Amino acid sequence: MTNKAFVKSIMAGFTIGLGGLIYLSLDNKVIGSALFSVGLFVVLTFGFNLFTGKVCYTIDKGDPSIPDMISIWVGNFIGTLILALMIRGTRVGAAVAEKATALCEVKNGDSYLSLFLLGILCNIFIFIAVDEFKNNSHELGKYLGIFLGVMGFILAGTEHCVADMFYYNMAFNYSVNAIIKLLVITAGNTVGGICINYVCKKIK
Repeated sequence: MTNKAFVKSIMAGFTIGLGGLIYLSLDNKVIGSALFSVGLFVVLTFGFNLFTGKVCYTIDKGDPSIPDMISIWVGNFIGTLILALMIRGTRVGAAVAEKATALCEVKNGDSYLSLFLLGILCNIFIFIAVDEFKNNSHELGKYLGIFLGVMGFILAGTEHCVADMFYYNMAFNYSVNAIIKLLVITAGNTVGGICINYVCKKIK
């Protein structure tokens, strides 16, 4: 992976974190989930490298290799960390960190199987959003796919590894358990994204 591609991975994590910041700043989950879409909107329109979007296409010829996906994951984590550190230095940091901590406690108390399955379901939503943006011939359909996909994964309570990176970094909630659970969520996102892409290609 080139330095430019790695920077695009950092920017993807940063912008998904911006979506997470908006979500944590609002009490209304529906409005918060809709505005979270700004993160994926920026990723797709600027061509940033987001793990959950890119992993869906690893089965396609010429798309990211496993080393590339690892680099993207690391870059996404760095991007969410940079944003979290910035927010923690502001007057809104304490309130946002408190909400992030509550979310992390739910994840830390969940089972590996639950997180894995929720990760699979999440990336079905993400594939819908990304693939509609890539392939829908109607401009409205491209952007509607983003909003519906993001709102769907949030309101359904599924697990998105990059959004979760932001929540863990915002909460400064680090432990062996937290790291393992983040990796389990990542595995679920990977399986969900690859499988839904494979199935959709087979039935076309």
